[in-house]
Amino acid sequence: MIIFILGLSLFLGVHSIGIFADQWRNTQIIKLGNRKWKLLYSLFSIIGLVLMTIGYKQHSGPADIAIWSPPAWTWTFLVYSNLVPIILLVATYVPNNAIKVKLKDPMTIGVIIWAATHLVNVASLGGIILFTSFLLWAILDLMTCRKRRANLTPTQAKVSIPMTFVTLILGLGLWSLFDRYAHYLRGVDSF
Repeated sequence: MIIFILGLSLFLGVHSIGIFADQWRNTQIIKLGNRKWKLLYSLFSIIGLVLMTIGYKQHSGPADIAIWSPPAWTWTFLVYSNLVPIILLVATYVPNNAIKVKLKDPMTIGVIIWAATHLVNVASLGGIILFTSFLLWAILDLMTCRKRRANLTPTQAKVSIPMTFVTLILGLGLWSLFDRYAHYLRGVDSF
């Protein structure tokens, strides 16, 4: 569990710099340059993700502490409800789509939904720690982004209906791949 907690702390710690140490982050970007900062940020994020994954894998399975037994329907709920965060993830990267223009922070909102829906299905202590941590981080990040944006002059982004349609189609396609993967993991088909 130590490797898992260390990886989770490193991953979320790196992603929390903008929440808790924004001035320091800006100073480092000026000092190191944007490219070097992004390289270091990515490197520490990947190390955290690898440690978190290895630690979670070591902790999961029969050795994990079961907190409760979720009903069978929660797996189907989880698979279908994750359509929304996947579309929000895609919306983050597709320019001028209505979802991004309206929500401003679609990826962070997607992480909130993703973590909350996983908490409905997860039964283990490791899973509860993982998804609760991501949920709390995403809520803090969303509040910070909204507060930071409140001090800026609002800009009106142009909405493109075709790009919104592309966002929805790509999100649905990515979600269907996720469903296939979920079927592979659990042997449960949601269609």
